[in-house]
Amino acid sequence: MKKAMFILNPSSGKEEASDYREQVEETLAEMGYSVDTRETEKQGDATQFAREACEQRYDFVVAMGGDGTINEAVSGLAEQEHQPLFSLVPLGTVNDFARALKISLDPEEAIAGMKTGSEKRVDIAKVGDHYFMNILALGQVAESTYEVTPEQKTKLGAFAYFIEGLKAITSDAEEYFTITHDHGTWEGEAKLVLVALTNSVGGFEKLAPEALTDDGLLHLYIIKNAALPAFIRIAGAMLVGKLEKDPAVEVIHTTKVSIGTNEPLSCNIDGDEGCATPFLVEVLPRHIRALVPPDKKDIEK
Repeated sequence: MKKAMFILNPSSGKEEASDYREQVEETLAEMGYSVDTRETEKQGDATQFAREACEQRYDFVVAMGGDGTINEAVSGLAEQEHQPLFSLVPLGTVNDFARALKISLDPEEAIAGMKTGSEKRVDIAKVGDHYFMNILALGQVAESTYEVTPEQKTKLGAFAYFIEGLKAITSDAEEYFTITHDHGTWEGEAKLVLVALTNSVGGFEKLAPEALTDDGLLHLYIIKNAALPAFIRIAGAMLVGKLEKDPAVEVIHTTKVSIGTNEPLSCNIDGDEGCATPFLVEVLPRHIRALVPPDKKDIEK
């Protein structure tokens, strides 16, 4: 019998994970899997569980939780000899990876959708000993996301990040970056540097409209000058998918990028604190076997 590991974070989604546990287990059983359910208790558990699933040659891994839990699970699958099929049930504040894979943000619909999903190989990226599926960010705006409390996320959702980002963007702080990529080197002061893998970043589903989940590219956005008037303009460009056209934004598409700063600067990886500069970011093309919903065009046919 095929084996599935179900990894859930019981504190995700206003502690709603337990409400959906039985539905996930029943759905997996209906799909022909024996189910091994694991609950996370601390940071790193989801990574360890997913790695065990690879080592024990499970056929399928399902993770339920916010972007942090999903990132941990994917990190456990990364660069393993055996690669199980992977799916997720989003219960977070932003759920960028679910958005990028077009998985429903409604947990019940996401669970039911596993029955009709199909396999698609998708990119992830590696920086040091960390992995990410959506975004790496550098700058005071990125650091400001650590100030968002669980209570703010519960009350305000993704808007909580916007508020903290607004506080940071109006400050005078800029960093001097040296950024080496496939096409050369960029040097200069910047307020914010984003390395995006997918079209959905921080809930902005059009921030990187040209980014595909399997294009093998990192999409680099360097925001050079973002005082309040510029920030308002840039925020508008994010909403309509025209960030590339903003005069304060430098855009580079590359397979790898080396980033250095005058002083060590910590990065934000998929919403959590990552390593400090200098570091190299590399894309791992078509690395994860994701279960994604059928294309709407195929359904209509």
